[in-house]
Amino acid sequence: MSGERIRLEVRERDAAERGSRRVKRLRKQGLIPGVLYGKGESRALLVGERDLRVALTGPSGLHAIVDVVFDGQKTEHHAVLKDYQQHAIKGTITHVDFHEVRLDQAIQVSVTVQLVGESPGVKQGGVLQQVTRELNVEALPGAIPEHIEVDLGELEIGGAVRLESVAAIEGVTFLDDPHDTVLATCAVPRGLAELEEEVEGEAPEEGEAGAGEAEAAEAAPADGGSEG
Repeated sequence: MSGERIRLEVRERDAAERGSRRVKRLRKQGLIPGVLYGKGESRALLVGERDLRVALTGPSGLHAIVDVVFDGQKTEHHAVLKDYQQHAIKGTITHVDFHEVRLDQAIQVSVTVQLVGESPGVKQGGVLQQVTRELNVEALPGAIPEHIEVDLGELEIGGAVRLESVAAIEGVTFLDDPHDTVLATCAVPRGLAELEEEVEGEAPEEGEAGAGEAEAAEAAPADGGSEG
């Protein structure tokens, strides 16, 4: 759960520090631009890359509650990560958005699905496919799970695991349709499926053999029908 609280000190970003060139220079100095949204306003900020990394790689991961504190102020803005951008090659965070929240009011977020256990169908040669990678949930900021585990222990070949089979999590409401939301499937191996199709294609259609036997009977002379 994301009950862990992390203090994150930031400073306001003024107009002189905006623009692609200036932002690029700030990133080289180890500062990441961002925005804090909440209470009908938004505030541009700068946060140290190292401090941000520590805040978002703790036990609660990306769902940690962050106490954002602006330089020179004492007010703590309770916030959760709303969005972030990464460098296309390095994978480092280049921009971050925080959303200010109230700790006593539920919020809606997307949580990663994590497959656990071993599928009996996979043991028999089936092909596992994860259909859904994120689920939409509603919970208090401190009750948001880091991820949702989906057990594959009963997934057979040709079967599917749906949201309705996932165990309930206290304080968390699933917002997706429980029956229509398929999380994972186990398909028949492609080679085996093609072999079955070939075998079915070669099998005679129902009634085909009987018709051939009838034609042969009509062509054969009746018993005692030979001339003496």
